[in-house]
Amino acid sequence: MDFARPEPPATAQAAREPRNIACLVTYQVVARVGWIFKTETVIMPAVLDACIDSGLLRGLLPVLNRAGNSLFPLLIASAVARQSTVRWLLALATTGLAACFLLLAVIWPPLVGNHPHLLAVCFLLIYGLFSMINGCNQLLVATLQGRLITAGHRGRVLLLSVTIGSVLAIAAAVIALGPWLNQPDGFHLIFIATGSFFLLAAAVPAFFDEPALQPAARGRSQIVSGGTTLWSLLKQDPAVVRLALVAAGFSAVLMLFPHYQAYARVQFGTGSGSLLSWVIAQNVATGLASLVVGPLADRRGNRIVLIGLIGCCTVTPLLVVSLAAAPIRVAAGWFWLAYLPLGLNPIALRIFSNYALELSPTVARQPHYVSLIGAALAVPFVCAPLIGWLIDRVGAPPIFLAGAVVIGLAAALAAGLPEPRRGLHRL
Repeated sequence: MDFARPEPPATAQAAREPRNIACLVTYQVVARVGWIFKTETVIMPAVLDACIDSGLLRGLLPVLNRAGNSLFPLLIASAVARQSTVRWLLALATTGLAACFLLLAVIWPPLVGNHPHLLAVCFLLIYGLFSMINGCNQLLVATLQGRLITAGHRGRVLLLSVTIGSVLAIAAAVIALGPWLNQPDGFHLIFIATGSFFLLAAAVPAFFDEPALQPAARGRSQIVSGGTTLWSLLKQDPAVVRLALVAAGFSAVLMLFPHYQAYARVQFGTGSGSLLSWVIAQNVATGLASLVVGPLADRRGNRIVLIGLIGCCTVTPLLVVSLAAAPIRVAAGWFWLAYLPLGLNPIALRIFSNYALELSPTVARQPHYVSLIGAALAVPFVCAPLIGWLIDRVGAPPIFLAGAVVIGLAAALAAGLPEPRRGLHRL
């Protein structure tokens, strides 16, 4: 059955939007507090290193992350597009996220001391499953936002959710995450906290005011036909091809981040106590950046924001390499600066999603556009284990510098993207 957005009076749509904005912000705030306990750039690599310290295994983290987050949604994009409502699917997916970390909390204590290799395998398997569910979750969030929130108000959602979420997440990190990181058996407490906050977030979708999409009239279907493939979408829309290439270049940011904390530990002797300051620095940067990015995206569009964010992301690998020239004590004390640009990563991924929503010519095609860009982010990750292996063999600085070049090229390519709000994008 094909579905299309009904044509409600503008007043009815406007009356629903404040409630849906409040629900979406609440959902993302609660999830963000849970997320700080499993920060991808700091906590997850440290968890794996607590099992086995290996650059090759650490290189698997971004592969599992992107394969689940980006490739798996390709398989469900058409099914999501056919759903008349998606909020209950979002609740189910978020519950699945909670279950993964609660399971990890159960198996961690008995295995961490006696069977570290088995624990590393279990952790990677659960992490991969979590990433698959999270890919579905993010696609459902983007689809719900595309259906319920107008393009000019999505920056407001980003501003409110990231700003409030960062403040609360930092408070949670100071109160609980810091002490737990200093405990020899603290990781399972971190897993429990993550799972608990995801369970709270899973209750929020029940409060969305989501009107069901109605079957489309003959000749007015907004859904992609059953024979449409991602390849055909790429042939139809040159703008999405360029956006996919930009996303592929940006993936260098995501492939490098697991190695920064290990580099600081080996080169500068930083300990677990430094992890908290890095997490806080990253979240402060995310919150402050949202104050600018959200309003700017609403006023000027997502294109100009995307260019700036990608360009700023080149700073982290360059700064990490530069710190190597400083005395060890100075480099260790100032390494938190490298995590400020990393705070832009989650915002950049949201802007990629919002820009893809605007490129889509219809509401029903939005899941396809979002999942396609997610796939473009994931494809280069086949190189991630090789990057980890090269860092073990030739050292990190050359790899970090090469990554900065790739990210810079992605920013330059993004400058050629069209601005959908000015009518410059046509199928």
